[in-house]
Amino acid sequence: MSEQPVPPEPAVPAPTEPLLRIRLGIAYDGAPFAGWATQPSAPTVQGVLEAGLALVLRRPARLTVAGRTDAGVHARGQVAHLDVTAVEWEGLRRRDTGDPADALLRRLRGVLGRVLGELGPHAAGAVVVHSAAIAPDGFDARFSALWRRYSYRIADPAAGRDPLRRGSTLWHPEPLDVDALNAAADAVTGVGDFLSFCKPREHATTVRDLRRFSFTREADGVVVADVEADAFCHHMVRGLVGAALQTGDGRRDTGWLRERLDARIRDSSIRLAPPHPLVLEEVAYPADHELAARADATRARRDPLEPRPRNGDGQPF
Repeated sequence: MSEQPVPPEPAVPAPTEPLLRIRLGIAYDGAPFAGWATQPSAPTVQGVLEAGLALVLRRPARLTVAGRTDAGVHARGQVAHLDVTAVEWEGLRRRDTGDPADALLRRLRGVLGRVLGELGPHAAGAVVVHSAAIAPDGFDARFSALWRRYSYRIADPAAGRDPLRRGSTLWHPEPLDVDALNAAADAVTGVGDFLSFCKPREHATTVRDLRRFSFTREADGVVVADVEADAFCHHMVRGLVGAALQTGDGRRDTGWLRERLDARIRDSSIRLAPPHPLVLEEVAYPADHELAARADATRARRDPLEPRPRNGDGQPF
């Protein structure tokens, strides 16, 4: 999950009672947006959702998200949280005696239709909040996550070109060898420093656990990349897929990705794959009793002042 600069800390009311943390499940078409994170002069997914929540709660709200996606990137399984007071939560019912979560979803549908409509017809229905619930103690949408999983669709000449899927599929002009793609991908799977494939934040580590990186040709001939890691640096998935495509169509040998990983150098040889076929499919969390410990451990690893992990020769991974 290509991470973008960290937004301000979540805005919360000054309550006289404990806050409730609300977990939201979100899906969106990223095409109309300049990414997840709020920007002052461009529409973003976070901006749209927070505008909708402000209308519902009648005060500013800030979301914390599992993964800050890039401009044009989509999501089916995005997760975010916000904090509300018990009075706010129960107040969502109004005259309704049902579940406040159902009331929140219903009211968000209405206000999001209005907010998205202001962006134009191309944005209508582009963001959907499909679940809401009180989160377990210790839950943090970003820091409690165990891993994130993305997919990336590629149509080479063997698959043909479906104009109805052009907004979520890369049309690659050369034939792709799936075995070569998987050989290259397998060589970089595991814990490593992915500096060569991403845009690092200042003082932040680029060490990640790439748990899965594989390619499958589906029944319709489309090649789908499956990429899973504990977290992703900015542009990391697009960098990995773009590099792998150079091995899949024969421009590079299958050992080239590993060479770039070991070099730990960002240069023009790594070409980012376009963003529009990239979809955040899933974010996984541990059991409820492990959420707080997971969040604490992840915060410690992401501490920008923490020295980068080093190998036996004293060099960064």
